[in-house]
Amino acid sequence: MKLSDFDFDLPEELIATRPANPRSSARLLVAAGDQLHDRRVTDLTDWLRPGDRLVLNDTRVIPARLSGLRHRASAQGAVQAKIEVTLLEPRGDGTWSALIKPLRKLKIGEEVVFSDDLRATLEAVEDGQGHLRFNCTGDDFDAALNAAGAMPLPPYIAAKRAADAQDMTDYQTVFARHAGAVAAPTASLHFDEALLAALAAKGVTFSHVTLHVGAGTFLPVKVDDISEHKMHAEWGRVSAEAAKEITATRAAGGRVIPVGTTALRLIETAARGGQIAAWEGDTDIFITPGFDFNVTDGLMTNFHLPKSTLMMLVSALMGVQQVKDIYAHAIAEKYRFFSYGDSSLLLPEAQKPA
Repeated sequence: MKLSDFDFDLPEELIATRPANPRSSARLLVAAGDQLHDRRVTDLTDWLRPGDRLVLNDTRVIPARLSGLRHRASAQGAVQAKIEVTLLEPRGDGTWSALIKPLRKLKIGEEVVFSDDLRATLEAVEDGQGHLRFNCTGDDFDAALNAAGAMPLPPYIAAKRAADAQDMTDYQTVFARHAGAVAAPTASLHFDEALLAALAAKGVTFSHVTLHVGAGTFLPVKVDDISEHKMHAEWGRVSAEAAKEITATRAAGGRVIPVGTTALRLIETAARGGQIAAWEGDTDIFITPGFDFNVTDGLMTNFHLPKSTLMMLVSALMGVQQVKDIYAHAIAEKYRFFSYGDSSLLLPEAQKPA
């Protein structure tokens, strides 16, 4: 298929720069078979059944945007340069891969000071990314980073405004546990404790998996033939407990509905053999129309960028033309798009609300 098959025109004003408040009050476009229903996220209780299982990505976004100073002695005396850093992922040698701007102003071996408690030395440069070694690790690093860093908002939001203190809460799920993501699993941002309790009271169950969303989630597809696209890899884990729960739900006739494309990609990675099993590692699974889903019965997800791999994923689940119809409806009804926007519940089989 061609990249243009997943394109659409999106009015700029539909790109959300702040989330709904409260977060569960966002709009929800339910696509059940070929029927579309305009609802609210709180109406999930009308569409999910007792025995259904939501799969939640419990990754925790780190405040990966850092601003610091590089100090250098020169013939004119001490000089300094402002350095902007976006952390990408930890490396096996204890350093962090990072985007550094301007990279030309930082030499190998030089240090960037971000705060009294946090500084880093540039040890190497590879493929346009710097490898930074920080002065602390473990809990000390987490505390210093939380104090000095800002949330790594997606480029389409960061272009409109800087991250602020409110984003430290808004851009984090209420069930975030394991730190490591540099982008939020955004469909999960719609859940609050009250909604989780209401769903549990309905008989809906939950499984937690972890996929650390990387900056590669925002990389554009640059080939016209989508079969030639190389997906970025992200680390994830499905526990034996979660795999057992998902298997039991399907055996009992319940539906397995991942919340977000990250959770979907992870459980389908863990089920490549046909049955889901415990799994841990880097996944670069690329889901496009024609993909055979092994454990996914539906999907809750936000509205995605044109020509993105996520548009291809939802088209694989619902069908290319149906997704075109869903997005045309969402635009006509002025749903809010992307990370801080509204959501959709995609159910391939037709259904009426309870």
